[in-house]
Order: sequence, then C-alpha cells, then structure tokens
Amino acid sequence: QVQLVESGGGLVQPGGSLRLSCAASGSTDSFNAMGWYRQAPGKQRELVAFMTNGGTANYADSVKGRFTISRDNAKNTAYLQMNSLKPEDTAIYYCNVGVTIIGTTWYRPGDSWGQGTQVSVSS
Repeated sequence: QVQLVESGGGLVQPGGSLRLSCAASGSTDSFNAMGWYRQAPGKQRELVAFMTNGGTANYADSVKGRFTISRDNAKNTAYLQMNSLKPEDTAIYYCNVGVTIIGTTWYRPGDSWGQGTQVSVSS
C-alpha cells in the first residue's frame, strides 16, 4: 500500500505561480515513475505530467512550457512547479506512483491516490 499526501494548492490570479508537493510513503519499490493528475469539475481526471525514477519528464500538451515536474528520490517526494497559470488550470491536483515504459509517453497509474489539493486560478 502506498500513501500519498499532496500540498501547496491555493487561489492565484491568472499569470501567477504555485508549487505543489507530494510525499509518498509505503510500498513504492514496484513503481518506476511518479505523476501528477488533475480533475476539473464535470471532467475526467487527466494526466498532467510524470517523471521516471531516472528523471525523465513527460507533459501534457496543455501544460508544456508552463509546468515543471521534479523529484527528490531520497525523500520520495514529487513537485509540480506551475507558472503562467490560466483559469482552465483550475482543478483538484492529485499525485500518483505508477509505471511507465522507459522511453515512451505511456503511464499507468497505481491504485493509490492522495486527497488532492485544490488549485483555483481566478481574478
């Protein structure tokens, strides 16, 4: 079982920035990547970005150039730096530990999810 705790969300004006954090604990050895998802009201959960244990990052087209995922493997922690935020980035953001095929953009999320952190972008 994996436990995930997200933090760092809040209300920000368009063009602003936020940094999300995710601390993972428990049985993470069978996974080789960590990812960030988001779910806006009335929409399906979507993958925003993921990073392999080796540090290779992949991003959804909608956030490329604005969001940066990073990890501290020693602390089992992932971060999502979000810049140039737009109202359409408003959602609950969740982190996840999962698996990927190295060298591809394929990512399968694990079964464990945190409580999420709310990001609201509004003037």
